[in-house]
Amino acid sequence: MIFLPEAEIVRRELERDSVGRKIKDVDVGVAKIVKRSGNRTSFAKAIVGAKLDSLERVGTHLIFTLDNERRMVIAISPTTLVRRNANKDAVEDKTVVTITFTQGGQLRLIDAKSAVEVFLIPIDEPLVDHVPELAVLGLDPLADSVAWTDFGRLVLSHDQKLKSLLMDNDVIVGLGEIYSDEILFEASLKYDRISSSLNTQELRRFYRSVVAVLNDAVKYRGTTLDSSPFVDPLGEPGNYQDHLQVYGKHGQLSPRSRQPLARTKFSGRWTYFCEQSQV
Repeated sequence: MIFLPEAEIVRRELERDSVGRKIKDVDVGVAKIVKRSGNRTSFAKAIVGAKLDSLERVGTHLIFTLDNERRMVIAISPTTLVRRNANKDAVEDKTVVTITFTQGGQLRLIDAKSAVEVFLIPIDEPLVDHVPELAVLGLDPLADSVAWTDFGRLVLSHDQKLKSLLMDNDVIVGLGEIYSDEILFEASLKYDRISSSLNTQELRRFYRSVVAVLNDAVKYRGTTLDSSPFVDPLGEPGNYQDHLQVYGKHGQLSPRSRQPLARTKFSGRWTYFCEQSQV
């Protein structure tokens, strides 16, 4: 699945590989994916012949600037896979959008739930006017340089359980279950601790854990599990699953306390933690 680290990996790969290419053809397999730009025909007509000039990421949205006064927004969902393929490659099931370049193969979006959106906005108008959901996104630790003191004030301003805070895109964007559990273990903080109760030392530790876990996840090319499949645009799986300390490891010995790791249901989903070392 794609969360913040995986979205950053995809951005880096596409910036290196796809920016500068010219669009030859577009095939949209599921009409609702482009409905914010009209229908399939009007969407394709608007971008065929355009060149991808640049790429930025806002949260888990990929935003290409085109050379025809438009921006193309790909609002990837956790279930989206973004792939670069040769034209001759077999088309995978659930491929919902295929963009063919004049040179250099294709960009394909695969989504079992058809939850990805692709749409166009004018280049000279504010992004949030057309994508209002971006205006309320929280902190992006991979893009925003923030001091631990500012992070601490953000955490203390909320009265939420820490797992809920980490899963709230209005506070910190795109973490998901895996990275939230890993951050809390790294910080020695329990999932149901109230955010406003943290002391200064705990806030510093929490901040360092968020930064370290997310940067390590990018370094190790994302997380690929049976329950959370991810491959990069070239089809390569991630390696961060080999560095997970608690997620999915209930019953195994904690790397910190050497006691069995626990799991419990939290907001209807399993949460993994160390009872002895997380407080």
